Amino acid sequence: MEFSHEPVLLKECIEGLNIRPDGIYVDCTVGGAGHSAEILKRLGPEGLLIGIDQDREALAAARENLGKVNSKGRFVLIHENFENIRQILEVQKIKLADGILVDLGVSSYQLSADERGFKYQEDAPLDMRMNQESEFTAKELVNTWPEDDIARIIRDYGEERWAARIAKFIGEARKNYVIETTSQLVDIIKAAIPASARKEKQHPAKRTFQAIRIAVNRELEVLETVLPKMLESLDRGGRLCIITFHSLEDRIVKQFIRDRTGRCKCPPDFPKCVCNAVKELKPVTTKPITPSEEELERNHRARSAKLRIAEKL
Repeated sequence: MEFSHEPVLLKECIEGLNIRPDGIYVDCTVGGAGHSAEILKRLGPEGLLIGIDQDREALAAARENLGKVNSKGRFVLIHENFENIRQILEVQKIKLADGILVDLGVSSYQLSADERGFKYQEDAPLDMRMNQESEFTAKELVNTWPEDDIARIIRDYGEERWAARIAKFIGEARKNYVIETTSQLVDIIKAAIPASARKEKQHPAKRTFQAIRIAVNRELEVLETVLPKMLESLDRGGRLCIITFHSLEDRIVKQFIRDRTGRCKCPPDFPKCVCNAVKELKPVTTKPITPSEEELERNHRARSAKLRIAEKL
């Protein structure tokens, strides 16, 4: 299967990065290089694009696609989790970047490849790893985590009202057999959710699968820890562009930008500021950028996307 991922908010990202021909730009989730190809086109001989991805299949596709770009710019592709951005830049002997892009969406390829186990519509091994060299899988989570922890992630990451009941049903099922496939997990979820609640338009397993995927790949944990590292990795005037697809992701990004804009965090009854807030970032847009109607018609998976852009001061 061809590795494809329709680049979401492409025009808005390219404009937001404010690309200079001699700049250094980091695409932290290069995927099939949809965004990166447009960045590379705008670079001159002194420019450099660094593409990071934890999926080797994505990197192979990115290398092929970037190789077709008619550009004088250079690119380097790295198999790694972007949470290690500081070490990655250090190895490349780069002190600071002029722009950093993160697209937190799951690629169409990953969703469609049956063996990856992301889909609840098809029977497949319970995997859900974005980095296939990682040892921890959805199968291990479902079969070994305490029920309370499973309920917590389904509730917090999936915003599923039936989280506790689903976790209980998973706990009962695994007493009798090892839960190994997506279809087995879907059947358990369907049994746990009352029939009256299964009349919603979306699939009853959607929220639970999303929650497990987030937990397996430590998506929110990585996002929280990497944002300060990204700020540290940006040069003055450099832009940070982050596309989120989940309310929890967007909340983390929104709060991080807000906390770094120099706003006082002291209680309102304090006579003077003692928190010594430092202004490090300037929001480029006051509200998140969302896809146009035209883009949504072309790519329905973009419907929950939000882009936030900030500039380092």
